Amino acid sequence: MLVNLSYNNPEITRKVDDLLGKPFTLKKRIAMGGIGSPKLIIREASLEIRNLLLLDNNRDTCNIELRPGGIILGFRSLLESYGLIIPYYRLTIFKGDLGVYTVHSEHHFVRVEADTKAVQRFFTKLQTLKAEASPDGPNSGYV
Repeated sequence: MLVNLSYNNPEITRKVDDLLGKPFTLKKRIAMGGIGSPKLIIREASLEIRNLLLLDNNRDTCNIELRPGGIILGFRSLLESYGLIIPYYRLTIFKGDLGVYTVHSEHHFVRVEADTKAVQRFFTKLQTLKAEASPDGPNSGYV
């Protein structure tokens, strides 16, 4: 779900919280070592996202916020902030060429550069959280 997050809209906030859960508490954020990604440089994106990014001349960057039930991939275009809301059950991550990750959800995708160790550690943390949240994950009770 691609939404405009520029304005404080209680309806959108409620939908995001219902889909992904409330943000982590401060204690949990510290224990996890942070919930936000470093700045990610966008190499390629799906048509709808690309059309938004083409509206301005700034470098195309994004960041990812972790939530208990999914992620928010945020980016800016002109003076607006947009978020791609992705629950873990719809999230697919591909490791492509050296230092490139692709985040997919249904018909949206964003391909980002992962040229630093910090970005690679973040994607490892993201994949761990996704595995823990899956019905067949380590906390599911199945061995």
